[in-house]
Amino acid sequence: MAEKKSLFQEFSKGIIKENPVLCLMLGTCPTLAVTTSASNAIGMGVAATAVLICSNAVISMLRKVIPDKVRIPAYITIIAGFVTIVQMLVKAFAPAINDSLGIFLPLIVVNCIILGRAEMYASQNRVIPSILDGLGMGVGFTAALLCMGIIRELLGSGSIFGLQVLPVSILIFILPPGGFFVFGILIALANKLNTKAGKKVVENPCQGCPMSKTCKSSSVTQCEKENKEVTENAG
Repeated sequence: MAEKKSLFQEFSKGIIKENPVLCLMLGTCPTLAVTTSASNAIGMGVAATAVLICSNAVISMLRKVIPDKVRIPAYITIIAGFVTIVQMLVKAFAPAINDSLGIFLPLIVVNCIILGRAEMYASQNRVIPSILDGLGMGVGFTAALLCMGIIRELLGSGSIFGLQVLPVSILIFILPPGGFFVFGILIALANKLNTKAGKKVVENPCQGCPMSKTCKSSSVTQCEKENKEVTENAG
């Protein structure tokens, strides 16, 4: 049960708590560049997620084989191989998405989200947690892109996924200034959600204490005072 909970945490942390775009500020270049439409956002998100999962799995399997001195070139080579495969699949089955994403699709090779997870997580953990870490980060990345894409396309073009919804539009939202504005709003919302989650944890400071059921303290300060008194009396 504890292992399943741990695996779920590895997956879920990338969605809100450690969202690579809105919390860790990684991958901002493609985030601002391709989110002029919701379809582009999904295309980039799915491609990056596929590369994240596959590269994390392979790097985790080879973590004890790859020498430390050449680990970064080895990681980039592995990532580049999967990016090439993904790019070929996109060209074959979704040529419109390939044309829309342009240079940003092959540039997934140097996306700091993917290289960062390879260096910080996959190279130090087992295969299954590494796959879930890549999946969670990919879902978080895709969700951030999709939110930006929907907002910018709706306000900038009056449409969602190419379907006209609003009779009027504000052109600036599909331009770089509009992208930065929407990006800032989403970062503020993500920080607000994380702050609320942090407060909920602080409200129950004695939750993990084995004496919480019998302890009469109602706060951390009171608990510290009682512990100090016990220590002084014992001395």
